[in-house]
Amino acid sequence: MDSRDIIKRPVITEQSTDVMADKKYTFEVDVRANKTQVKDAVEEIFGVKVAKVNVMNYKGKFKRMGKHAGYTNKRRKAIVTLTADSKEIELFEV
Repeated sequence: MDSRDIIKRPVITEQSTDVMADKKYTFEVDVRANKTQVKDAVEEIFGVKVAKVNVMNYKGKFKRMGKHAGYTNKRRKAIVTLTADSKEIELFEV
């Protein structure tokens, strides 16, 4: 898998922007990617040093549209902690 295929998008919520001060960044990643692949992808794309990676899996929700029923896509979220001497990731260009 390519690095750009592993990292799908950053997760921008109120809680995730609060922990950016602690050098913790949240990304939605591919459901097949493991912690090592996420670490290597973030280091390659953003040019930073990663200290650790926490990963969470989310099941798809059951949804109905009239008589049709199904599940939304399952997701995987990764919280990436950078080392103290690493530069920060610029998600918002000022």
